Amino acid sequence: MHVVPRARRTEIAGLHGDAIKIRVAAPPADGAANAELIRFIAGHLGVPRSGVAIGAGAGSRSKVLVVTGMGSEALRARLTTAQRP
Repeated sequence: MHVVPRARRTEIAGLHGDAIKIRVAAPPADGAANAELIRFIAGHLGVPRSGVAIGAGAGSRSKVLVVTGMGSEALRARLTTAQRP
């Protein structure tokens, strides 16, 4: 994932190279952007927030998410089909 903090609203914004780009409407201070990312992904996928974790990249824009019960291919498919045309 490529995360862009301080966006106007939280949304899936397409692709950034091979990564899914997500804009979050929270600043990167005090973990607010990470918390907003987890809230958004959990809500979008219909899983509890406790089922979503940042596996790597908590302090950078490039992140690896771990979603309990969902493989990387299924996660990518669910997020890329939700993009705006």
